[in-house]
Amino acid sequence: MLSGRRLDLIDPSPLDIEIEDIAHGLARVARWNGQTHGPHIFSVAQHSVLVEVIARRQAGARGGELDRRWKLAMLLHDAPEYVVGDMISPFKAVLGGNYREVEERLLAAVSLRFGLPAHWPAALVKLVKSADRASAFLEATRLAGFDLAEAKSFFGQPFPLDAAEERSYLAPWSADEAAARFLARFAELAEEGGASAPRPAPARAGR
Repeated sequence: MLSGRRLDLIDPSPLDIEIEDIAHGLARVARWNGQTHGPHIFSVAQHSVLVEVIARRQAGARGGELDRRWKLAMLLHDAPEYVVGDMISPFKAVLGGNYREVEERLLAAVSLRFGLPAHWPAALVKLVKSADRASAFLEATRLAGFDLAEAKSFFGQPFPLDAAEERSYLAPWSADEAAARFLARFAELAEEGGASAPRPAPARAGR
């Protein structure tokens, strides 16, 4: 990693995970294999910010509010992709269990690093999937060339954002902007919890 950390993919340690590495990596990983409109890729970092926005809007539409830690989980739900990249779902299915196991270990390490449970409760996983699918619908129809019927068949009923939000969150950002906005939202959530953003993890022996 650019931070100098070395991450073991088989047995990842929370001590080797830095939010700056996550932001930098996700900002350079393309959603939809890069097959999107615009001068920049639509990055996983930008997708993650959008998912967290949608999750808050969905909670508000139900008359509730997301717990701060669940907001953080939304932002970090694709964090393993800063290491393994973003593979399209059909290819993940071909690779099967081994790929999923690597992803799950990485997400567990990321979660522990930033104060989330290693294994997310079913209710949180359901919320993440709902917001993720809603984001995918918007990305598919606004950026990736899907028509409405096709997108609904893959992602279900859309959750609308207003026009200003769509302009803000769906116009592809540059890699630098995506990383900066991801980190800014992370810092806001850290402050919302009454704490500063986590300090860099201590160096491990032999690093």
